[in-house]
Amino acid sequence: MIRHIVFFTVKPSMDVEAVRVGLMELGRIPHSRHFEVTVNRKVDLFENEIDIVVYAEFENEAALHAFKADPIYAETTAKVRPMRELRFSADVVAAN
Repeated sequence: MIRHIVFFTVKPSMDVEAVRVGLMELGRIPHSRHFEVTVNRKVDLFENEIDIVVYAEFENEAALHAFKADPIYAETTAKVRPMRELRFSADVVAAN
């Protein structure tokens, strides 16, 4: 299984909830076995810049690639990119 985790910061002039709702569109793509978009609670003692976290689980590399190749992914990226500043992504293989 692959865990896909993406961290976003939202531009100061943009609404965090609007970005979250936009990213939720990715949940319509059928290739993930689990998908969620959450707003960071910002309770860390050292760093609280991250506004939104996307977390998804994929059966394998092929499912992750199919997810990213879906037209909804490109549409969502085009919509959300102008509203965000930073994006950090990690794809990790889960130990079973």
